[in-house]
Amino acid sequence: MSAKNKAKAKAEQAKGQLKETTGKAVGDLSMEAEGRAEKAKGDVREAAEKGRDTLKRKRGR
Repeated sequence: MSAKNKAKAKAEQAKGQLKETTGKAVGDLSMEAEGRAEKAKGDVREAAEKGRDTLKRKRGR
């Protein structure tokens, strides 16, 4: 996984977690949902990068 994309995925996950937690704390359902969505987007990005790494290894690169 490229370091740049990995960092981007982790940052997205952290930002989403922060929004979700803040939304729960203040009772803002919209912010909470937005945080969950952002976190999921980071999870998908990370999974895609891991998939690319796996394919590269299988091809011998």
